[in-house]
Amino acid sequence: MTFNYRWKNGSRPNRDEAVRHKYLLDESQFENEQDRQLAEESARRMLGVPVPTLDEDKSVLPQADPDRKI
Repeated sequence: MTFNYRWKNGSRPNRDEAVRHKYLLDESQFENEQDRQLAEESARRMLGVPVPTLDEDKSVLPQADPDRKI
């Protein structure tokens, strides 16, 4: 598979770097955010790194009710 995008730091990141960084590709090559997101997802799939989900910043644990009095 040919990958036609420029990597952010000039070279292909290893999997550990790819997991730590939100963006892997050079942003100047994209005209809009949607194109960038699609290319980032493609890059992550090519590297074998999980694609971020829309709710990844939300906690999976239930939060205590701050108004609840004991």
